[in-house]
Amino acid sequence: MPQNTASLRALPLPWSARTGARTWRCGPAPAEVRDFHAALPGYAATPLVELPSLAAELGLGRVFVKDESSRLGLPAFKVLGASWAVRRVLAERDASGEGEGPVTLVTATDGNHGRAVARVARLLGQNARVFVPRGVHPRAVSAIASEGASVTEVAGPYDDAVRLAAQAAAEPGAVLVQDTAWPGYERIPGWIVEGYSTLCTEIDEQLAARGAGAGPDLVAVPVGVGSLAQAVVTHYRSRPSGHAPALLSVEPEAAACVLRSLTRGAPVSVTTGDTAMAGLNCGTPSSIAWPYLRDGLDAAVAVSDAAASRATTRLASHGVSSGPCGAAALAGLEAALTGPGADERRAVLGLGPSSVVVLLSTEGVAANPGAVEGS
Repeated sequence: MPQNTASLRALPLPWSARTGARTWRCGPAPAEVRDFHAALPGYAATPLVELPSLAAELGLGRVFVKDESSRLGLPAFKVLGASWAVRRVLAERDASGEGEGPVTLVTATDGNHGRAVARVARLLGQNARVFVPRGVHPRAVSAIASEGASVTEVAGPYDDAVRLAAQAAAEPGAVLVQDTAWPGYERIPGWIVEGYSTLCTEIDEQLAARGAGAGPDLVAVPVGVGSLAQAVVTHYRSRPSGHAPALLSVEPEAAACVLRSLTRGAPVSVTTGDTAMAGLNCGTPSSIAWPYLRDGLDAAVAVSDAAASRATTRLASHGVSSGPCGAAALAGLEAALTGPGADERRAVLGLGPSSVVVLLSTEGVAANPGAVEGS
């Protein structure tokens, strides 16, 4: 298991770094996930946009942004996991003889996952019930309802919405399709993580087509409960040999549960505050994600709303539509590579003037209307 090398607590930057992550290995995601997505109507690989000026500014070789602002007709990557998980759920029900009549797919969401579950339910003739915590913009709630879902607004934070969704899913004819896991509820979240692997497979193909077939030297991924980060770790740490990139997680300062957990060496829950990065406003790491994050991440950083807002503007100037959650990847990269202690952090991440970096911009502006109005 990697050892915690430095929390760098003398520095103002919320940061934790670890050694040994690039030698840790795990099993791969199922190969058939990409084929499943490729067969869906409207499937296309999302763009991988190169930002040469940013690379030059940060002293890097090449910087790319994976632009998830339009994924299967939705403004975020979440539909990759929701569609694969629902497919597995329905196939299992059919095989067990429970397939008579529609099922109600129940979930809690900060916005994008719930809309993705609702969209998949509508397309497949199923029902959806979505629990939404406080702080989600009314237009995001309306977007979920527009998919035909029954929406329940919760007065408390995300963790409260998850608890209420789990209770509702205990009713007959209902199934919880949640993108976080806890002891006793792990199989469906695992399927959701598998669904995200298509994003990483696309990056491999796109980098190879751009003359960077050796792969990235760093991938920066926004983190809520850690499911996407688990998928990224699985993809890059399941290769038996060859180049292994550094992996950097990025969270809001108001909800840095993964950073806090890595610092303590055990999963912990944090009390979350308000943040424009609504989709990352989660207080507890997913139980199935935690071992992958603990052993496979090289570093974690937390960023302010102001930094995410600046990153959103910078990406827009390069033609990339990114909400604060997606732009958090750029904000995290800039925080890691600039300011006091930057040389030490570059060394931890193994970055130099020829390094290739990939930023995962997980949502477009349309996914987070409240943040746009507040910027």
